[in-house]
Amino acid sequence: MQLVVILLFLVILALGTVSCFLFFYYVRVNKAIDLLLEKGKIKDLRDLLFSEIKKTKALESQIKEVQAKIASLEDISKISIQKIGVVRFNPFTDMGGNQSFAISILDSNNNGFVISSLFIKEGNRVYAKSVVNGKSEYVLSNEEKEAIERAIKKEV
Repeated sequence: MQLVVILLFLVILALGTVSCFLFFYYVRVNKAIDLLLEKGKIKDLRDLLFSEIKKTKALESQIKEVQAKIASLEDISKISIQKIGVVRFNPFTDMGGNQSFAISILDSNNNGFVISSLFIKEGNRVYAKSVVNGKSEYVLSNEEKEAIERAIKKEV
């Protein structure tokens, strides 16, 4: 008889332990559900899921728009000024200072122009020559060639 009582006591103790574990597990899960459903503000989990799907689709479309804008800006940036090379020089030994210069302005494909300014006693002469792929169809002075090389190497 005592053995039966002890066994029943052990079964009751085991069931009590399992019951406590399940109670605390229920409380923890209930808190998580409350967080998910915003403490009762959301009554239907299905509505919550559908609203999140709508938000995700809206974000995906915004991301696609932003990616298209970035691609457009990348295309525009290829033809914008990206490289500048400057060379100051003195073309004549009888005048002082490096007041003459050559400036090369190029895009990412080394297309653009070179501007030369020659300072002489009578005034100033300015020349502009087009540059395609780092070369010009016009005869270039050494300073103009150096300005183009500096621009290509991105040395100002």
